[in-house]
Amino acid sequence: MKQTILLLTLTVFGLTSWKHKQTTEIRNDFKKYYDQFDVDGSFVLYDPQDDKYILYNQNQFNQRFTPASTFKICNSLIGLETGVIKNENFIIPWDSVMRKYPKWNNDHDLKTAFKNSTVWYYQELARQVGGQQMKYWLDKTNYGNTDTSGGIDKFWLTGGLRISPKQQIDFLKQFHDNQLPFSQRSLDIVKNIMIAKDTLGYTVRAKSGWGSQDNKEIGWYVGYFEKNDKVYYFSNCIQTADLNNKDFAKARIDIVYQIFDELKILNK
Repeated sequence: MKQTILLLTLTVFGLTSWKHKQTTEIRNDFKKYYDQFDVDGSFVLYDPQDDKYILYNQNQFNQRFTPASTFKICNSLIGLETGVIKNENFIIPWDSVMRKYPKWNNDHDLKTAFKNSTVWYYQELARQVGGQQMKYWLDKTNYGNTDTSGGIDKFWLTGGLRISPKQQIDFLKQFHDNQLPFSQRSLDIVKNIMIAKDTLGYTVRAKSGWGSQDNKEIGWYVGYFEKNDKVYYFSNCIQTADLNNKDFAKARIDIVYQIFDELKILNK
């Protein structure tokens, strides 16, 4: 009897104490994807099913950069949660200022502003949220370094806000798992407007970004994709000192899908 109890105790202890070990795979060979566009950068893919990271340029994993328009994910959530934006169809009228991107020069609702990365829409949203509320929500979500210095309508563009690739992944995980301090309604609306690709095989939710920091151009493409009840998170952050790099914009996204192709991640 004692032997049976001991065996059961050991079995239960073994089951409860076992924990899947997180693994990291370093892929230095991904450098070729950055070299083709004459940019530096880093790539992160996180597979929560196997608790595994695939990394290129691990030195940048915890390095913080301006989030630029990737902050629109969080900004949208804050706008909805505070009631500044009623829903995805909420229109902010164009101020008639002609800007360099023609698609910006119209009235926009949340859907089109997110899709076209319409900066003025989100600047007006931030002004209506106000500095005190904005800081409150950044602290509550622990977004990046939570620094809102530099102006209520500029802190994520040219101000003090910074976020690392690891923090991007962590934020996206909480977002996907409904663990951020926002209502389910706000989360669902933003998840819907984030859809970048929706095919029979998989769905990609993502946001690009482009900003400047320390005399360099900073580009992002972050998000996650779902396939066969599995989810994978990714972050691509690129940098260049060449202000005339004509391929910079496309490099943010193209690199991600080239790496996906090599990993055959969308075909699993």
